Amino acid sequence: MKKGLVLFVTLLCMNQAKSQVLISLIFGDKLNSPFLEFGLEGGINLTDISGLDSEGVNPGFNLGFYFDIRSKQNPSWMINTGVIVKSPMGARHIPVYSLDDVNLDNTFEGGRVNREIRYFNVPILIKYQFKNRIYFKTGPQLGLLASAFDEFKNKVNDNDVVYKKKIRDEIRVIDAGIALGAGYHMNVGNGLNITVQYYYGLVPVMKGDGPNVYNRSLYLTAGIPIGKGKAAQRRAEKDAELNKIILPEEEMPKPKK
Repeated sequence: MKKGLVLFVTLLCMNQAKSQVLISLIFGDKLNSPFLEFGLEGGINLTDISGLDSEGVNPGFNLGFYFDIRSKQNPSWMINTGVIVKSPMGARHIPVYSLDDVNLDNTFEGGRVNREIRYFNVPILIKYQFKNRIYFKTGPQLGLLASAFDEFKNKVNDNDVVYKKKIRDEIRVIDAGIALGAGYHMNVGNGLNITVQYYYGLVPVMKGDGPNVYNRSLYLTAGIPIGKGKAAQRRAEKDAELNKIILPEEEMPKPKK
């Protein structure tokens, strides 16, 4: 029952996330206002799992949408949040282990294993932007597990052999940690955000009584406001309508008799 509920919630989040990205592209101008910036954000992330025997970092691509909610009292302060819909984490070249199958074990002996864990990540960060457009942000980030697998690779008779083992049941459903980032809001078009952000996981990745290992990830992203220019134009047209000068009655043209 519990596993079924978790699977249902995960599938629901997946469908909602994909739908929200599509809706965002179509109705982005409706989401922007003077104190709210909405946009899409994506780039590369370099991940590792600390405490796990691995080699190098695991490269991947991330994609999501963001909201910058500005303070009305001091617009330099804002809350930076959103959903990173695609955000693979994991480790590269971990030791090969037994698959409880003699043929598979013989096939991948001397090979390598890459571990990939996919989450829907939600950062909830405090962001401060200086007058020179440089900004810093930090705060918690939560993750909901979507899928996880180990990819076994080896070369047999000059042919690449690949086998994927699903390990979702071995991974904790919730991940959480601290994110710290810095970036620059470019004065180009409606403003392009270039960000470098580091995630430090605080919740053990694996279930069970084994050694605790934690997610680590470095994000290099670009954020593009969606519909910001159109929203600003619509507000300007509305203000122009409200600010039309209405002549006093005595100055209005008299109808001809």
